Amino acid sequence: MAALALSLAACGGMVPSSPDRPGRVPTPPRSSYPSSSPTTPPPPANALLAGVRAGPALSSLPFTTLDAAGALASFRESCPRLLSRTDASGLTQPADWRQACVAAANWGNGSSTMFFASYFETARIGDGKAFATGYFEPEIVGARSHLPGLDYPVYGLPSDLVRAKPGDAPMLPNGRMPLGRYDEYGRFTEYFDRGAIEDGALAGKGLEIAWVADPVEFFFLQVQGSGRLRAPDGSILRIGYAGQNGLPYTGIGGVMRDRGLIGSGPGKYPGSMQGIMRYIRENPWDGDALMRTNRSWVFFKVLTGDGPMGALNVPVRSKASVAVDPKFVPLGAPVWLDVDRADATGLWVAQDTGGAIKGANRFDTFWGAGEQARVTAGGMSGRGNALILLPKGTLTRLGVR
Repeated sequence: MAALALSLAACGGMVPSSPDRPGRVPTPPRSSYPSSSPTTPPPPANALLAGVRAGPALSSLPFTTLDAAGALASFRESCPRLLSRTDASGLTQPADWRQACVAAANWGNGSSTMFFASYFETARIGDGKAFATGYFEPEIVGARSHLPGLDYPVYGLPSDLVRAKPGDAPMLPNGRMPLGRYDEYGRFTEYFDRGAIEDGALAGKGLEIAWVADPVEFFFLQVQGSGRLRAPDGSILRIGYAGQNGLPYTGIGGVMRDRGLIGSGPGKYPGSMQGIMRYIRENPWDGDALMRTNRSWVFFKVLTGDGPMGALNVPVRSKASVAVDPKFVPLGAPVWLDVDRADATGLWVAQDTGGAIKGANRFDTFWGAGEQARVTAGGMSGRGNALILLPKGTLTRLGVR
C-alpha cells in the first residue's frame, strides 16, 4: 500500500494514505454509526460506470525514450500479477494482457516507445481531468533493537485486530465488516487509536519490530506507508505497510487549514509536508495534539528486496510507479499524465494504492528515497489530464468507440 499524497490539497489537507492522534475515543453506540443510506447519489463504482472513451493515438503523446524505458521495466515486473488477478475496474481481463506481457518479456533493447505504440491504445475515464500528488520512501533513524535514543516503537500487525463477525457491527458501505477488536466481554469495539497506542496500549505485547528516534518523522513515514530505518552503525532496515487500525485517516494539513494556520502571512505555514512538519517542531505541544487528530495508525512488516512493495506486491520504482484507485485504473496498467508539473508529466505504471487516492483520475506519483525525493513529493500538486493505456482490442471488446 503506498501511498499517499503530500500536498495540502491531497486528502482534504495533506498527505495521503495512513496516520493520526488526542486520547482514545469511546466506541459510539450503534445508533451513532453513520447511516448506510446516502443522501446524495453515490459516485460511480468503477471505471465502466464512470464512462470510458477512446483517447488519442499513442503516437501523438510526447513521451521520451527514457520515460518509456522506465515504464516498460515497471510494466514487465507487473505482468505476472496482470495475468492472474481480477481487475476491479471492470476494464480488462487477464487474457487481454497476455500478448503485451509476452512481448515485454522478450523486448530486449528494442525501442521502448515502439513497444507501447505496438501493443496499447489509450482510454479516457470520465472527463479525464487528473489530480496528481506525490509520495516517497522516507529514511529515518531507527533499528531493530531498542537502543539508547531509539524510544518510539514500530509495531507489527496485532493478532487481536480483526474484522467483526456478521451481526456484531454495521457493515461498511463496501460490503465488508469493519476492523476492530473484541474486548474482555466479547463485545466488538473499535481498535486502539493513535493516542491510545502512543500512550502504551500495545506496549509489552511483543509487537515491536523496530524502534525509531523521532516520533514526528515516524508519523510522516506512516503516512507514506513504507520507509527505511538507518541504524547508528549505518545498516538499513526497510519496513512496509502490514495493516491499519481500521480508524479513518485525517489529513492534518486540512486540520491546519481549517484552523487558519496555512498561508503566507505571519504565524502561518506552507501546506506542504515541510511546512506542516515545521509547525509541529515549532509548536511541540499543539503539534502533538494535531498529529493525534489523525486517529489512524499503521502497522509494519520488515521487507526484503530492492524497493518498497506496492499493492501489486512488486517493487515501486522512482519516477515510474504511480498509486491509483484500482476501481478506476487496472493495477499494472500504464498511465499517461499531462499535468501542470513538468516533472510529473509522462508515462507511469499503476502499481500501488493509497488511502487518500480515491476516484477516477486521482494519482499519487512515487519519487524514490532521499532528500530530493522528499522535496519533490512534499510539494507535488499537479492538475491536468490523464489517459489509461489498455491492450489493443480492449476498447472494441468493451464496445467503446
